[in-house]
Amino acid sequence: MRKSLFALLAVCFAMSTRAQDSLRLLPVGFKLSGSADVYYKYNFNENNTDNKTSFTNSHNSFELGMISLKLESTFKNVGLVADVGFGKRAEDFSYNDDKTRLAIKQLYISYAPTSFLKFTMGSFATHVGYELVDAWANRNYSMSYMFSYGPFFHTGVKADLTFGSHNFMVGVFNPTDLKSAAGWGGIKYIGAQYGFAPTSVPFKFYLNYIGGRDTLKTRNDQLDAVITYQVSPKFGLGYNGTYSMYKNGSTKTSWYGSALYLNYDPAESFGLTLRGEYFNDKDKLKVYTNAGEFPNGGSVFALTLSGNYKVGGLTLIPEVRMDQGSRDLFMKKAETPKRSTANVLLAAVYKF
Repeated sequence: MRKSLFALLAVCFAMSTRAQDSLRLLPVGFKLSGSADVYYKYNFNENNTDNKTSFTNSHNSFELGMISLKLESTFKNVGLVADVGFGKRAEDFSYNDDKTRLAIKQLYISYAPTSFLKFTMGSFATHVGYELVDAWANRNYSMSYMFSYGPFFHTGVKADLTFGSHNFMVGVFNPTDLKSAAGWGGIKYIGAQYGFAPTSVPFKFYLNYIGGRDTLKTRNDQLDAVITYQVSPKFGLGYNGTYSMYKNGSTKTSWYGSALYLNYDPAESFGLTLRGEYFNDKDKLKVYTNAGEFPNGGSVFALTLSGNYKVGGLTLIPEVRMDQGSRDLFMKKAETPKRSTANVLLAAVYKF
């Protein structure tokens, strides 16, 4: 696997050393892009497992995130996307794939028989939520609770329809985060999305759904909303709210969350993002699963301030984060239970 990866990286490096040269080497209709991220994090509880969200479980350590290579090809009304990642972030994203650090993040083929209809089959990032797995696509480096405990990707087929400012998607997928469901007895999930993005106003609205029944006869339905609005050239707003419901016989449980993103860009090369998130796990389905001494779960409020300093394809992200639980959720030096934790982090993200 390592030899194959090194060979792939060598080819891609040769193809992307200079932008003009890569354009000459790649056939018409092909596009190659990629990214890489690294970070350092210090946890003030001095605990390397004190993080309850995705991708940044570390303390006082320099860490490698993920290197990604994405190949896109289009010919008339058909297209291909092949997106692979290598590293701890890719392993956590594809946690059902036998702990491999070389993961297929996306692989799908699309066909658009008309200008307003497109069919896609394969594996693709989820339509649910505000944040994405690729570090360069988020202004905060650490992830939200809603991203971490919602779906990461889907494998199946979907249809996208576009009518002016209105967009619709409906799909049939394997159970969430499974590239293969051969042993699941044919169980399928349904996904849908409605999007509204008028050209006259810098406003976007998405209403998302994913639902199905697993092999334990548990029904899961998740509703999710994403809103963005660019108030001015320097100030933008983002919002994500989600509600996930479970039903097994007469037992009903749920978790939900809500997050507000405030984006301020005083200069082209520098911006700030403040994320405030409330996550409720009253039924002990996610972060409070192991809180055995409590009959009920609890909630978490997290506040994250991130800077984005850009130099060409490089983005430096200094970040301060504080998480406060309604019950003891965190640990001081893996010994003393605490309701709160705080981190400082510096990430470097490069995209080409």
